[in-house]
Amino acid sequence: MLVESVLGNVDEPAWAARLDAAGVDRLLLDQWEAQKNRLRKHTRDGVEVALSLGRGNRLRDGDVLYWDERSTRAIVAQVQLGEVMVVDLSRLAKEPVEVGLRSAVELGHAIGNQHWPAVVKGTRMYVPLTVDRKVMDSVMRTHDLSGISHSFVPGTEVIAYLAPHESRRLFGGADSTPHSHLPEPVD
Repeated sequence: MLVESVLGNVDEPAWAARLDAAGVDRLLLDQWEAQKNRLRKHTRDGVEVALSLGRGNRLRDGDVLYWDERSTRAIVAQVQLGEVMVVDLSRLAKEPVEVGLRSAVELGHAIGNQHWPAVVKGTRMYVPLTVDRKVMDSVMRTHDLSGISHSFVPGTEVIAYLAPHESRRLFGGADSTPHSHLPEPVD
């Protein structure tokens, strides 16, 4: 099945009502797959779906990809949130100013050098796992930043504390596409 556009989203009242009595198959995507505009994957029920979305289009959780009025069957994208590294900055306030500033700058350098998207809220920085957890943990331990600790939690535990633009930054959307120094592919 070829999907070239999104029909709507389950959050829209018209689609919510239509899908309430329908048979719904799910296309399970992780947060990075949801950002791809070209993808081939099977739904939970085994239907092969080929995505061919326009450049810059990204799937959101609940996007309706297929609808058959006669059989009242639908395929809906289900975006699964990955883990998030939570960097606790609260102890920096207890450090001497020069130590706190140095640690904050070194943390920014470490995160930026890896091209990891991040959101800072209050005394916490949230960084989605873009590589293996062991790699991210190793980077943080290697820098051994005074007054800074980190842990890993499921994305579902974090998303409730984030504004919509922050969620997009961590879990998908055009503004959080991983950065690269390689030239853009030519179509």
